[in-house]
Amino acid sequence: MTASDTPLVPATADPTPWALTPQEVLAEVGSSDTGLTADQARTRLAKVGPNRLAPPPRTPWWRRVLTQFDDVLIYILLVSAVLKAIVGDWIDFTVILAVAVINAAIGLIQEGRAEKALDGIRSMLSVHAQVRRDGAWTQIDADDLVPGDVVRVRSGDRVPADLRLLTGVNLRVDESALTGESVPAAKSVDEVPADAGVGDRSSMLFSGTLVAAGTGTGVVVETGGTTEIGRIQTLIAEVPSLETPLSRTLDAFGKKLAVLILVMAVVMVVIGRVFHGFETPELVSAAIGFAVAAVPEGLPALVTITLALGVQQMARRRAIMRRLPAVETLGSVTTICSDKTGTLTKNEMTARTVRTAGHEYAVTGIGYAPDGEVTLDGAPAGLAEHPDLRRLTEVMTSCNDARIVRDSGDGAGVDGDAAGGGAPGWRLVGEPTEGALRTLGLKAGLDPAGWRRVAVVPFESENKYMATLTEDPDGGLHVLVKGAPDRVLERCTTQTGVDGRPEPLDRDFWSDQIDAIGAQGLRVLAAARTSAEPGRTTLDAADLDTGLELVGLVGIVDPPRPEAVEAIAQCQDAGITVKMITGDHSGTALAIAREMGIVRGASPGEGAAAGDGAGAAEAHADTKVLTGAELEAMSTEELRAVVRDVDVYARTSPEHKIRIVSALQSHGEVVAMTGDGVNDAPALTQADVGVAMGIKGTEATKEAAEVVLADDNFATIERAVEEGRRIYDNLRKSVLFLLPTNGAQSLVILVAVLLGWALPLQPVQVLWINMVTAVTLSLALANERAEPDIMARRPRDAKASILTAAYLRRILLVSVLIGGATMAVYFIEREQGMSVAEAQTTAVTMLALGQLAYLFNCRFLDRSSITLAVLRGNRAVWYSAGSMVALQAVFVYAPFMHSWFGSAPIGLREWGITLGLSIVVFLLVEAAKALGRSRQR
Repeated sequence: MTASDTPLVPATADPTPWALTPQEVLAEVGSSDTGLTADQARTRLAKVGPNRLAPPPRTPWWRRVLTQFDDVLIYILLVSAVLKAIVGDWIDFTVILAVAVINAAIGLIQEGRAEKALDGIRSMLSVHAQVRRDGAWTQIDADDLVPGDVVRVRSGDRVPADLRLLTGVNLRVDESALTGESVPAAKSVDEVPADAGVGDRSSMLFSGTLVAAGTGTGVVVETGGTTEIGRIQTLIAEVPSLETPLSRTLDAFGKKLAVLILVMAVVMVVIGRVFHGFETPELVSAAIGFAVAAVPEGLPALVTITLALGVQQMARRRAIMRRLPAVETLGSVTTICSDKTGTLTKNEMTARTVRTAGHEYAVTGIGYAPDGEVTLDGAPAGLAEHPDLRRLTEVMTSCNDARIVRDSGDGAGVDGDAAGGGAPGWRLVGEPTEGALRTLGLKAGLDPAGWRRVAVVPFESENKYMATLTEDPDGGLHVLVKGAPDRVLERCTTQTGVDGRPEPLDRDFWSDQIDAIGAQGLRVLAAARTSAEPGRTTLDAADLDTGLELVGLVGIVDPPRPEAVEAIAQCQDAGITVKMITGDHSGTALAIAREMGIVRGASPGEGAAAGDGAGAAEAHADTKVLTGAELEAMSTEELRAVVRDVDVYARTSPEHKIRIVSALQSHGEVVAMTGDGVNDAPALTQADVGVAMGIKGTEATKEAAEVVLADDNFATIERAVEEGRRIYDNLRKSVLFLLPTNGAQSLVILVAVLLGWALPLQPVQVLWINMVTAVTLSLALANERAEPDIMARRPRDAKASILTAAYLRRILLVSVLIGGATMAVYFIEREQGMSVAEAQTTAVTMLALGQLAYLFNCRFLDRSSITLAVLRGNRAVWYSAGSMVALQAVFVYAPFMHSWFGSAPIGLREWGITLGLSIVVFLLVEAAKALGRSRQR
């Protein structure tokens, strides 16, 4: 059967093409080695659609706008506006309505949109593809690829669709954005088990990944939304949006407050009518005044402004907030799930240990910067004194295709330059493993100048080694080999001694050393060499079957960020659990987790299998490691039962990460998820706080996250959590300060009606106090510094109210104190023969100064404010206090204010009385705080 008469089959004819042979896959998708005809491709394109990720259905703009008003606090604002319209205060009605509209606009601008994350993923797809149509190779738009197309890829290409590999030569693919693997994956045409995870499907090339080396051809098995990257898009779109702890607590608080206001208004009207005979117009006016007094109109704006100020503070600390509520959510995080590669580690492979027959050398420094040295027993090891080390670095540096370059304007390489200049901005051109070996040579002081390559046997996944025929500076020819230790060791008959000369091979010794280095979670590479006869110009694999001299081993790792180790310890001290979720092998993940302090008490010998440092160590109860395969076999209930006890998750897929985050959330954990690859985007969307890397992160990840780290530094997460806790404390201080204003005002009106007295305050005067305190005093607390014990506390309960029972009692006490003082000065002034306007002006001044005194009580939530420290540390308090006093003076003495608000001038006597009572309020609140501290002790 030819390609022209093969039947059209579904795009997903077999769900596991990696487990089939190339010919079986071609048969499944109705194709052949020569590809499809143009007619077949056209027919299939009409059936399966273009090879691109379709945008999700967009929510209509009007629905998105209305959603911003779906909040109890906004309802309260709107009710306040209606009440103001009822009493005919159209200016106040406009102001309150404007606050609601501005709050909604900020929500629309700040919220993270999932469609942006999907746009970021779509931008990763290849634009063009080399495809075989009608038996000839041609270039087409990647959008036009269909299942059954035969595609050709080479080094530097982005894979245009999910391909089952048909042929491959030295093919390695960078799949880090999809799998989290820190090194390019070697690809082979051989089938793999059907249950292999994404990172183990070596016979597949995935859409959006980058070919790092080699060439190959493959048949398209999935396009568009059915590719692996398309499945990730679907996962992001299906993740529901989560409420933040603050929105939950404020929503609950707002509902309770609304019910309380309604009940109290009804009680007030009934008692005023039945017991005191108030006329209906009077009662309606009093009820409106009570509601206006009780509703905290400034609370939504206060929350928004406090969070916005927090965003600015976060940006100064290298954490860019994409959604306002995430600022507060950070402060309640209980678990941080972190990707390994590029987040906890540098994503720069580094040689850490060198083993020769006579010595074990240590290598200092991390990353590709040639800063560091090779040491023996703590002392620098020079190449002149250590011939065995020189032999090894010669092999690893010369049998190498990578370059380490300065990331400056000229991009000049350091190979042959004066290495180790210490300048920042070193980068790799080539593969990470070879980059680590090149940097090792630079640290050891090897000068590669004068070494000339004559011939090469390139690395192939079937052989797992690379060899070169190289001429040294003296004109001698050498065969240099590096690769997997088992493949190199089996070809050796001698080994390099301490003096650099060959000696008999101790095979058992080297097997033990390979196991020991691999058990540390290090990737192990072996170096071998032999002399070549003069004049030789060719080299092939048959020349390497035997007779090599084993020079030594190098252990390589993607090193932890030093600052991340300290940050993890600080998180643990703050009661925050740190878990590692990675696509790497369990042995490597466990070794890094142990080194960073995530896993404690694990046996040093556990981890990777011999040979590659990334072995298949299974999860053990004492090591707390769970692999993706084990996760796959678990039900949701089984995962929830163990999820809090497991610290390391290895070989995970995007679905696994979502399941892990969801399982943690089922226990009430507030989860922050960090990552930098496309494979992390769905879990970042699922998490309470998604944290993306700003430098090495993909656009998809950044758009899916609430927080982007400008420096890719895990330590910045710890600082962001501290900042989030500070912001939440300040938000609590602001709410604790603002509510007694409403409480005192509403209490004055309520008591007056219940006792049958004249109203001490007019509704318009109530609004004045609300506006003045919200605009001036309450915002001052948003700039308060962090409390001394802020990172020594356990994470707060995300379900707990923003105000505890103790704080509610304090609000009630302050409301009674300020409200009682306000009523007292009103009736005292009336008894002294003052007019109603003068008495009400004195009462409004009492409310203003009483709030100012209480502001200093709120600077410290529970600590004593009777200290000089209350006068320092926050200049905004003094600016706000001065502004409030100035505005109140305008209220008292400006003639136009007398017309608008019914105020009147008062004398020094009235100012003195209100100031004295305010000091009394301050002292009584401090006495209540002291009583609360003694109860806690």
